[in-house]
Amino acid sequence: MQDGMVSLQRRAIFSLDSPSSSVCLLIQLEKPATEEGGVTPSVYSRKEPVHLTEREKQKLQVWARIMPYRESFAWAVVPLFESNIGGGVGGIASPSSPLAPSISGSSSQESNIDLIGRTASDGRMTHYSSGSAVIVEIPNLNRVKESYVEELLQDPKRKVHKPVKGSLRLEVEKLQASHLDIDTLSETGSLSNDSNDAAERLGETGMLKSTGNSTGRTSNGGSKWNVNEAREVGGSRSNTIQGAVLEIGNDDFRALDFRALTKNEPFSQLLHCLFVYPLTVNLSRKRNLFMRVELRKDDVDIRKHALEVIYTKDRGVSFQKWAHTQVAVGARTACFHDEIKLCLPAILTAQHHLLFTFYHIDLQTKLEAPKPVIIGYAALPLTTHVQLRSDINLPIMRELLPHYLQETVKERLEYLEDGRLVFKLRFRLCSSLYPMNERIRDFFLEYDRHILRTSPPWGSELLEAINSLKNVDSTALLQFLQPILNMLLHLIGDGGETLQVAAFRAMVNILTRVQHESSDGAERNRFLVHYVDYAFDDFGGRQPPVYPGLSTVWGSLARSKAKGYRVGPVYDDVLSMAWVFLELIVKSMALEQARLFYNSLPAGEDIPPLQLKEGVFRCIGQLYDCLLTEVHERCKKGLSLAKRLNSSLAFFCYDLLSIIEPRQVFELILDEMPVFYNLSTVEKREVLICIMQIIRNLDDPSLIKAWQQSIARTRLFFKLLEECLVLFEHRKSADSMIIGNSRSPDVEGPVSPKYSDRLSPAINSYLTEASRQEIRPQVTPESGYLWQRLSPQLSSPSQPYSLREALAQAQSSRIGASSRALRESLHPIFRQKLELWEENISASVSLQILEITEKFSRAAADHSIGTDYGKLDCITAIFMAFLSRSQPLVFWKAFFAVFNSLFNLHGATLMARENDRFLKQVAFHLLRLAVFRNDSIRKRAVVGLQILVRNSFYYFQNTARLRVMLTITLSELMSDIQVTQMKSDGSLEESGEARRLRKSLDEMAMEERSGDLLKGCGLSENALDAISEGSTQNHWSWSEVKQLSVTLLRALDAGIEHALLGSMMSIDRYAAAESFHRLAWAYAHVPDLHIMWLLHLCDAHQEMQSWAEAAQCAVAVAGVIMQALVGRNEAVWGKEHVTALRKICPMVSSAVIGEASAAEVEGYGASKLTVDSAVKYLQLANKLFSQAELHHFCASILELIIPVYKNRRAFGQLAKCHTSLTNIYESILEQESSPIPFTNATYYRVGFYGDNFGKLDRKEYIYREARDVRLGDIMEKLSHIYESRLDSGQTLHVIPDSRQVNADELQPGVSYLQITSVDPVMEDEDLDSRKERIISLSSGSCRARVFDRFLFDTPFTKNGKTQGGLEDQWKRRTVLQTEGSFPALVNRLLVVKSDSREFSPIENAIGMIETRTAALRNELEEPRSSEGDQLPRLQGLQRILQGSVAVQVNSGVLGVCTAFLSGEPATRLRSQELQQLIAALLEFMAVCKRAIRVHSRLIGEEDQDFHTQLVNGFQSLTAELSHYIPAILSEL
Repeated sequence: MQDGMVSLQRRAIFSLDSPSSSVCLLIQLEKPATEEGGVTPSVYSRKEPVHLTEREKQKLQVWARIMPYRESFAWAVVPLFESNIGGGVGGIASPSSPLAPSISGSSSQESNIDLIGRTASDGRMTHYSSGSAVIVEIPNLNRVKESYVEELLQDPKRKVHKPVKGSLRLEVEKLQASHLDIDTLSETGSLSNDSNDAAERLGETGMLKSTGNSTGRTSNGGSKWNVNEAREVGGSRSNTIQGAVLEIGNDDFRALDFRALTKNEPFSQLLHCLFVYPLTVNLSRKRNLFMRVELRKDDVDIRKHALEVIYTKDRGVSFQKWAHTQVAVGARTACFHDEIKLCLPAILTAQHHLLFTFYHIDLQTKLEAPKPVIIGYAALPLTTHVQLRSDINLPIMRELLPHYLQETVKERLEYLEDGRLVFKLRFRLCSSLYPMNERIRDFFLEYDRHILRTSPPWGSELLEAINSLKNVDSTALLQFLQPILNMLLHLIGDGGETLQVAAFRAMVNILTRVQHESSDGAERNRFLVHYVDYAFDDFGGRQPPVYPGLSTVWGSLARSKAKGYRVGPVYDDVLSMAWVFLELIVKSMALEQARLFYNSLPAGEDIPPLQLKEGVFRCIGQLYDCLLTEVHERCKKGLSLAKRLNSSLAFFCYDLLSIIEPRQVFELILDEMPVFYNLSTVEKREVLICIMQIIRNLDDPSLIKAWQQSIARTRLFFKLLEECLVLFEHRKSADSMIIGNSRSPDVEGPVSPKYSDRLSPAINSYLTEASRQEIRPQVTPESGYLWQRLSPQLSSPSQPYSLREALAQAQSSRIGASSRALRESLHPIFRQKLELWEENISASVSLQILEITEKFSRAAADHSIGTDYGKLDCITAIFMAFLSRSQPLVFWKAFFAVFNSLFNLHGATLMARENDRFLKQVAFHLLRLAVFRNDSIRKRAVVGLQILVRNSFYYFQNTARLRVMLTITLSELMSDIQVTQMKSDGSLEESGEARRLRKSLDEMAMEERSGDLLKGCGLSENALDAISEGSTQNHWSWSEVKQLSVTLLRALDAGIEHALLGSMMSIDRYAAAESFHRLAWAYAHVPDLHIMWLLHLCDAHQEMQSWAEAAQCAVAVAGVIMQALVGRNEAVWGKEHVTALRKICPMVSSAVIGEASAAEVEGYGASKLTVDSAVKYLQLANKLFSQAELHHFCASILELIIPVYKNRRAFGQLAKCHTSLTNIYESILEQESSPIPFTNATYYRVGFYGDNFGKLDRKEYIYREARDVRLGDIMEKLSHIYESRLDSGQTLHVIPDSRQVNADELQPGVSYLQITSVDPVMEDEDLDSRKERIISLSSGSCRARVFDRFLFDTPFTKNGKTQGGLEDQWKRRTVLQTEGSFPALVNRLLVVKSDSREFSPIENAIGMIETRTAALRNELEEPRSSEGDQLPRLQGLQRILQGSVAVQVNSGVLGVCTAFLSGEPATRLRSQELQQLIAALLEFMAVCKRAIRVHSRLIGEEDQDFHTQLVNGFQSLTAELSHYIPAILSEL
């Protein structure tokens, strides 16, 4: 332009997988070739433009287009991703920078690039408006000299020429990959794109827009955009070359990243181009040289036109026959800077060659226009040079002759410069068809010869080429992976046995290498997945399908391995890559299926399944069996390969279901079930739907035939039915259907989808039929709209009409990450439809399986099928699946008739001990159903329980085993259901579940309601009759059923009461212990449960430090075990030992334990009880009794352990036992000889009065406490316990004395406790004696202290006063009888009987005197073995005498005389009472006199003064008594 300013709107777009510092823009400016003196029109014409005629103008335009005499004069390099230079295109701090974080300028010193920090407006680049543009200004340009080769551009010390004055401004913008239309950028199939995920592969995308503003000396030449790529310095070799220019549209063109040619990944698109780079021509004289480049098919006719294969830059022209380079003006060594792109023919022959024609232009000519003159030619055959990557040097021929490529003709040709190689050029082949690797090229060549039948039929060269593929380098192998696999598959499918095997082995090797060398961590290599899913088309139907041949050759290899032949390590590779072959087989079948029915199928109909030929199916079945054998064998070794292989087989079956006849897949799955379990939940459901569809269409003989083959096959059949019940269970509260699909066998996603979006025809058919509301016997008006369209007022453009549309819409918009979110996104009516649809499908599946099971039951009764008749495991497993899953009411209405029929046909087997586990599970689930809110289901569960009771009567004539079983299952159920619930005030109450369970257990024993319940289940009224064959007696007993019901209710109540205690367990330890005790007693007929609760009770007592009670628990546990062993005659003990144990713990009962031992259940019962366990608990009891200081019990315990050690001849243990016995007896002796009477516990009577006590109201208990617990202590403890139970505003009073309480006279609303200290009563004690009680005087002190009677004395007067003088003081003696004896399993026992007797004042007085007399006589008469024993005797005498002979007013003996023998009271005494009183006084004084004499003999010098005091006191007392009894002087 004359004004020196050029503004262009040309744009280039390019993409890179990854940025690199070696990626830069090479910008070259061209100008028209000029005369000396400047640019004038005479370059093309000597005339001025205004003087040209119209014809001359047209001619000039054509000539200028054909001969664009242009030379390059300036260039610049802009590195885009260089990070070490602050200037240039980088340096923008804004996060919206369009290119990499640091896009830098050229590293050359002369090209100082300044960044203009402004952003282009949105309006300037409407087509690429996703990012912000950066303006780059290049102030100085380099002068063009040498050609642009990688070595020059990489060399930092390259020669610097004089710069060209001028500046260049560029606009650079980084585009987001998501904004690119990949289809518009794939004109040449750029290798940087992967068709599987094109957007992801566009890692860095940039766009350049030239504003072209240059100043100074410029021309009107175009600008050329090149992308240069070079590896870092120090790499193994340089792959840097000028990039190819790919035009996109009219103005935009795209550069190809040549790094894609060296990537280790397959060519995913077709590329077959050649880039030609002429470099230099060295001549001896200066020339204005340019050249024409063309591609010729042969050299026969030199006048023949070239092929139209060269890409052009002109608009509207796709290809042209030749291309011209720039003009190198006035140079001996002409340097060229052009890139010429050719589209190569698909098949290159030896005659294909490039022809270069060299022209010289005389720019000084005076002709009308400069005329180019041909000075020579150069030819280059492609087949021999196209793969070269180095520079090529050629001679220049002066002229062309026909056949100029032949050596004979070359010899006759003349050459410029004496034939020297003066022309240098470079190639870059970019082809996904023509391999650079020699081995791959040989394989392609031999394959073509074999297919075209141009090679000998034996194909030895092809075999050699196939075998050599294993040595191909990995990059070339990956790039040509798809054509290689296609060719090998063709040979496997139709190549003869030899070629089949060779191709198969080569394919295995290639797949294994690809898997290992390009692994990204996934089990399924992405390149292989892409090949199977997208690239493989089974030859488009032009060849026979691959799957028969592939199955045959693989099956043959597998059978050889199974027979023990050596198949080499290749077989392990076959197994590891089995998924590829299996998916290829399925894809091949699917493509054949589509081709067969594509044209013949009417519109709208589904493609019918493919029916495999018998031979092919047999071959696939054999292969399948061999592979599963490998799975089983490798599972034993724990190899991960087994898991992967099994997973592949599972998906193989799943994929086959949508292609071939489902019955054939059913046979495969049924033969080898393990593969089914590696499917994901979605795929399992679809497989099972197909199986259910198949079974639904089978008639009864076909079903029975399926069960007659083998027991294992029958088991597999029912295993599939179990899976159906599991996977189609409908839970209303849980998340339901999500439409999705998962190919992972191991990982189920965060949600559990039910059905995939790719439902096969069979699945759609089954779902449609199963989900219709007609299968529901009772259809409510609300549910009648299933599958109907919504009314118009409910629909809208955004609201779909049908449930399927709604689900599809929700899924496509990806609403929510879970099925709950999807469900909530639906319209409420659709939500209800979905719920009903799923429930109907679940009911349909369950009812169909129930029908099949009933047919199987009848067939098994005739012994016409193959099954385990000993346990009927198929039936028991499917019934357990029925009962353990959530089922709708319609199912339960049909279930119990089948349940009754099953027990009528097979009751003997099902009720046998071998099926205890089944019976126990049935009992558990029936009890679980008896808790249901739905009263219809609950009543049917009651009938189910009655059916079990009926069979127990029928086969065993009693319910002993069933009672144990139901008790066990009830215990398990109690831990699963919530038996309590919180009231509004925060307290606990019995839950609805517990109330419903109690109601069901009650109804089970109600004879009057039985008929209605049976009728409701569709059973006859006599369905419960238990009449054996050949008998008329009905063994059914309602009384025994009632007893069973009571037993279960007792356990239920005990569990509920235990739960109701809640937080009070830690406060009221007495109630907690009683709760454990009630549970232990409720489960007494189940030894395991009985022992478990006894041990809980034992632990609770030990926490309270109630050692005696804890010991009794241990004794009770030992008693349970001992009785079971004695009952089985398996122990060293006999009945006498059990009797001895019962004396220690009277709570040990024999009746219940005997029943339990005769009714053992699997996992429970006396069979687990051993002698060692009994000894363990006896030893625990011994330890605890010792802590309680009840040594007499310890002796009895050891006497039970000793027989065991004697029987085992364990002399060491015997020695320990006898040593312990010695210590025990010494401890007992020490206790008995103590001057202070030994007591091991204190006892208190506690009475409860008040409604707030609940069940405790008006009841009395005897509490056993530690011996150091006093009355005040227990008052404080009980007050704390019961005050915490009272509500605010309620009060607790403690009655301070032991008087009789009339509860009706107490203040209502107030809680009262009466706590009284009581004494235990010995077995032989005279409770009518008027003597005062002294425990140490009892003869039972040396025996075991087991107490069940207690007494306390209450003083009172007739005048209403609590206390009075001796003459007015009466005494009431109350004797209490407890429910058991102490020490017991609990700390308190209920008072069951209370008796009382009153003593008059004179009886009290006589009793007091007689008590003291007896105490003295006891000390005097007790035998002593040695002198060492006299000290305790002396101390006892001194203690009693000191309190007896001291003279005190109104006290002791003297007080009695004063009260009754003087004044008015003496006149009230009867003669008999007076005589008894005098006799008692005389006897007392006589014993005192005797005791003083004994005392005088025992004392020493130190006690003489004390003795003197005793004698004086006795004499004074005698003198005082003589005033009332004169005869006393003569008696003493």
